[in-house]
Amino acid sequence: MNPVLNRELFFVKEHTGIFKAANNFDIYDPESNQIILECREENLGFFTKMFRFTDYKRMTPFDIEIRTPAGEKVVSVRRGTSFFISTVEVLDENGALVGKFKQKFFSIGGKFDVLDANDQVLCTLKGKWTSWDFKFIAGDNREFAYVTKKWAGFGKEFFTTADNYVLQIKPEVPANHPLRQLILAAVMCIDFVLKE
Repeated sequence: MNPVLNRELFFVKEHTGIFKAANNFDIYDPESNQIILECREENLGFFTKMFRFTDYKRMTPFDIEIRTPAGEKVVSVRRGTSFFISTVEVLDENGALVGKFKQKFFSIGGKFDVLDANDQVLCTLKGKWTSWDFKFIAGDNREFAYVTKKWAGFGKEFFTTADNYVLQIKPEVPANHPLRQLILAAVMCIDFVLKE
């Protein structure tokens, strides 16, 4: 596992653009304002691009790679075409399955289970219907991480109309634990699965 995943704080900034089919993000270290990871959706097919500009955007497949600025793959996130609820796979830097996300049907605000490679629930991502606040909660109500757009520690120049947010992973998640890969990957899925 890449050591960058052992950080506790990540600032995610979406690339903006008119007529943009692909979803691309940069992930910054909020303290140094340096890019530490890049998320790119590079292999979009023609029909997927076309559907991204319609009401069927939420159903389109995606395949995102999260890499270091030097080009080392950290994790990849993929989903096929989705009609009602999504199942998303997360793969490590070698292409091995780390885990999955399964969207909850009829959840208000958005919710999906974070599963390990053996389909065991590690935690649940829960959101609020009225805001862009999400928490990763274990079955015993321990909070592993949260995602928010309201964070006072970062420069205002990064808070634009695009989807920019902060991920805080709690110290309860051990260093080099696969849950760190799953949490970072899940943050990319909030935008694709729940908020589009």
